Amino acid sequence: MEILNEVEILIVEDNPNDAEMALRALKKNNVSNNVLVLVDGEQALDFIHCRGEFKDRKCARPKIVLLDLKLPKVDGMEVLKDLKSNPNTKIIPVIVMTSSREESDLIKSYELGVNSYIVKPVDFDKFVEAVRDLGLYWLLLNQQPNV
Repeated sequence: MEILNEVEILIVEDNPNDAEMALRALKKNNVSNNVLVLVDGEQALDFIHCRGEFKDRKCARPKIVLLDLKLPKVDGMEVLKDLKSNPNTKIIPVIVMTSSREESDLIKSYELGVNSYIVKPVDFDKFVEAVRDLGLYWLLLNQQPNV
């Protein structure tokens, strides 16, 4: 349970190939400490709010959430809406990483408070580069409050 209390990067992704590519990209660039992959929006909300299967963990926030939009159970937009409307979680940087190029998804994500919206590159090397840049920026360069 201790490892769940120290999650820095929460990846919410139901596609195992995309999740594996993100993990490999983070590992390749030495920003893979304390990463947790969850496969649906319900599980992500349970983790962040310390309920359900995660009710016994110390409720420490991840430093960033990499969020897919097309998720089972609770979709990414609902996860984003929940996180950004809750005073306890709204400061967590949420980066949408999706294959959706729909303008409506982009607009709605920003209306709900997303911190960044990235369309997943199809090319593996470009995907690795995008995840590396995200990890370096949000974990090393970006300053976050200690709340």
